[in-house]
Amino acid sequence: MSEESAIENTVENAADAAPAQEAHEELSYHAVQKDGNITAIWEMRGRKHLRTIDPRSEEGRHLLGNHEEPEAPQH
Repeated sequence: MSEESAIENTVENAADAAPAQEAHEELSYHAVQKDGNITAIWEMRGRKHLRTIDPRSEEGRHLLGNHEEPEAPQH
């Protein structure tokens, strides 16, 4: 076996192991706060940031447990 084919096998095995490891890691959600207000929600898989969710969106309100309609701004 040449050195080049051994490197290719190692890369292929590492690529096969990565998706299997990610499948076992659960999704988690982290609220990002600034001045006491939640400004974003991060969806994470392990240590990897997948996406940012707006806390004012329907999904963001659902994750935060706010199922009520937001109050109308007072003028």
